Amino acid sequence: MNIELKDISETRKTLVVSLDKGEVESEYRAVVGEIAKVARLPGFRPGRAPTDLIAKRFGKEVQEELKSKAVGKAYRGGLEKTKLEVVSVVQIEEGKIESGLSAAITFTLDVQPQFELPAYLGLPSQVQPVEAADAEIDAVIESLRQERADFRVAGRPAQKGDYVKLAYTGTLEGKPITELVPEQQVYGKVPQTWEEVEGEQEGLLPGLGRQLTGLKAGDKKEVSITFPADFAAAPRLAGKTAVYAIEVQEVRERVLPALDAEFFKTHQVETLAALKEQVRQNLKLRKEYENRRAQRQQVSEALAAKVEFPLPESLIAAETQDVLRRFMEDNLRRGVPEAEFEKNKKELFENARRAAAGRVKVQLLLAKIAEKEKIQASERDLDNVIMREAMRTNQRPEKLARELAQSRERLRLLQQGIVYDKALDFLVSKASVTTAAPKA
Repeated sequence: MNIELKDISETRKTLVVSLDKGEVESEYRAVVGEIAKVARLPGFRPGRAPTDLIAKRFGKEVQEELKSKAVGKAYRGGLEKTKLEVVSVVQIEEGKIESGLSAAITFTLDVQPQFELPAYLGLPSQVQPVEAADAEIDAVIESLRQERADFRVAGRPAQKGDYVKLAYTGTLEGKPITELVPEQQVYGKVPQTWEEVEGEQEGLLPGLGRQLTGLKAGDKKEVSITFPADFAAAPRLAGKTAVYAIEVQEVRERVLPALDAEFFKTHQVETLAALKEQVRQNLKLRKEYENRRAQRQQVSEALAAKVEFPLPESLIAAETQDVLRRFMEDNLRRGVPEAEFEKNKKELFENARRAAAGRVKVQLLLAKIAEKEKIQASERDLDNVIMREAMRTNQRPEKLARELAQSRERLRLLQQGIVYDKALDFLVSKASVTTAAPKA
């Protein structure tokens, strides 16, 4: 076996492994022998048929298995001699592999980058205070009341916080919007809808809620609506100003429930003081969770900033596709049309690649830290992740476990993810922590 190693880049190598005729012939005889043990040919007992007859009768199977065995032998032998730490096999060029001939097999491989771990203990992080202020607690309780509010018909003009039932018809430059965007009729004409007056959340038509104050049932009015330049929900309207003729059908005012025994009962408490304490504890838990997430991000960024090294292209490419897939799934769920992705394809890809490179760098650092600190994925860790994933995907845990057992790659990726998480948690546990001043 002859080995030739060439550098394409610091993380990509070409490994050419040459097998002489004797090595190829040895693999060939082994393949024919294995097939002969189980082959059934008329006139011969299993394992007794002549090898030349086996080779002729099962020529295609012999050739395929020979290629597989020769490639496997070349790969194992090449790695044993070069000691390469391969992260992915980019390409295999088999060349001609036949009995009686030598063979040269070329592997294009991405390998682990070589770098020294920087100091990773005591990385800086900052957390926010977790104790809730009285104003925060009061705001949450007010929100709970808002959720259980009743809406009663109001015989007065609309005020902030009211809900208005109305109909509208829109035109753009004198033409009905229903004709300009027939596939999205809700932006052209609606016989009945509800809109919050001066609400914090924008309705279907941006800015409409701010133009309803003072209107009462039966009122008619023309309003101008300017759509944002990046209005992805209806791209043909983006950046344009349309005129809508609206007719108010009804005004309803929000009536909040009293802070009484009935209200407290719905939150499993008996008094206002108990409700406030419940809210206080919930806010503290939420802030602690947010601090943990922020620390993980801060520590990752601080670690990555300490060292530079080349990244394997195949890892960046795979991670880029994952980032793009998640981004598109999230935006499709929000109603963004697929055409929008095509319009911004280049920018989306560049942003995804940039994010992917950052993730790959942190993952390589975490893997090396995990190795040094002897951090591994235990059976219990794996069981916990399977349980969470089963709940998320609404599957039975045992079914998911069986599927993972049948896919080495999926299982490897799952274990790898567990190791990354545990290594990052380790860094957070060893980070230096400062607490930000309370927000005014």
